[in-house]
Amino acid sequence: MRTLSLLGSTGSIGTQTLDVVRAEPDRYEVVALAARSSVEQLAAQVHEFRPKVVAIGDESLRPDLVAAVPAGTEVLAGEEALAELATLADTVVNGVVGFAGLRVTLAALSAGKRLALANKESLIAGGPVVQRVRSTPGAALVPVDSEHCAIHQCLRSADDPAGEVARLVLTASGGPFRGRTRSELEHVTIDDALAHPTWSMGPKITIDSSTLMNKGLEVIEAHELFGTDYDRIEVVVHPQSVVHSMVEFTDGATIAQLSMPDMRLPIAYALAYPARTPVPSGRIDWTSLRRLDFEPPDHAAFPCLGLAYAAGRLGGTAPACLNAANEVAVEAFLDGALAWTAIPDLLAEVLGGHDGGTADSVEAVVDADVRARRTARHLIEREAIAR
Repeated sequence: MRTLSLLGSTGSIGTQTLDVVRAEPDRYEVVALAARSSVEQLAAQVHEFRPKVVAIGDESLRPDLVAAVPAGTEVLAGEEALAELATLADTVVNGVVGFAGLRVTLAALSAGKRLALANKESLIAGGPVVQRVRSTPGAALVPVDSEHCAIHQCLRSADDPAGEVARLVLTASGGPFRGRTRSELEHVTIDDALAHPTWSMGPKITIDSSTLMNKGLEVIEAHELFGTDYDRIEVVVHPQSVVHSMVEFTDGATIAQLSMPDMRLPIAYALAYPARTPVPSGRIDWTSLRRLDFEPPDHAAFPCLGLAYAAGRLGGTAPACLNAANEVAVEAFLDGALAWTAIPDLLAEVLGGHDGGTADSVEAVVDADVRARRTARHLIEREAIAR
């Protein structure tokens, strides 16, 4: 039986991971659960799965969690506690949202664990730092993002991925605003942006999907995961979200991974790898699937995608800078303090002030993150005053 430590257990990835565990209860044992602040939901999970240890990211909520979980459950609190839980199991699922997931990723890989990674910011902001610990004996990183999981599966057909791959093709649904022009997007609402046509996800990633920043961040992540340069990573809009990504090889052959949109498939793949689970998710009914459409992304209407490519090519702490500014911008949009069309303008201004710093340590990455957030908040406040 494989032991699991699940960080971010109350979010979209976390709850679907527990669905996978329920489907194969004799295969997985949950030994640790953690969430940022959802005490009631986390406590219910603890009562069901009976982990030995549980953690809450918000330290002020520890007394509430202690009172809500079964007696004898060890309760930890704080962001360091989340990292500690990443060392307690054979397999660690990092479903933490945002930059906070970096320390979880580093802890898991440094401890030689298998990491099922759903926290893309770990590789976007801290890619060079993460690369150094990926070589730890026993450490393995299997992506949970549907696009990177698809590429991971496609690359299993290559004897020499470094020499045989011509390009990686990431597919994007296009989000709720596919086909709209920049001028048509001037007055979109929060509800509009949260109405994703094919995926059910958390609010932050759903907003990122609406701006195509999610796909831009995935381009940076693909570069870090697979060592492919940016000129050989392409994005194509595919509204059905059935082809999850593709690999084109040097002989012209393209291999794709297809399934209906269901995050339980890449989660189960990451947990069971190199085996495959006998429990299907996302199975396609080929008698009813009528069409698969593809089109180029509209960079004029969705400039965040180009900003991500620019940050990736700059390297160093530029991706961390962009990621931090984007987290602040999305939060401000969801709070009603920033217009949707102002998100890329804010990111461009923050990235334009990047100092060219190198990502040679966690401290350097954290510093870049802090400074970018400060700058982004200042710009938002300035804009509010101007209005």
